Amino acid sequence: MNRTHMSLYYLCTYLLLGGFVLLFFPAGGLKLFFATGDYGTVFPRVAGMLLAGLGMFIVAIIYTRSEALYPTTLVVRTFFLACLAAFYWMTNDPLFLVLLGIVGFGFVLTLTSYLLDRKHQA
Repeated sequence: MNRTHMSLYYLCTYLLLGGFVLLFFPAGGLKLFFATGDYGTVFPRVAGMLLAGLGMFIVAIIYTRSEALYPTTLVVRTFFLACLAAFYWMTNDPLFLVLLGIVGFGFVLTLTSYLLDRKHQA
């Protein structure tokens, strides 16, 4: 599961970076993600806190090499992708397309790595 393990570095990087940017620089973070909606200053900080927290959890998965949790990262991101698509459909805010791209790329990276690792083990 070495490829899958390595793919999780992308996941923890965007969660931690994006989370801390939104937590400490909400207006700049939203501009960085091309947001056009008005989200105030507290909601992006809460989102940043949650993203950073998820990032810390992924760091723990990487550190402990918890291979049993690798598929769970795919299931969670499938849920996130569906929600982000729905949010874009409801708002037409480019923010959600950017997030779909970031999360979608990581999803494809991890899924491809996971399938290749499983094939190699068989």
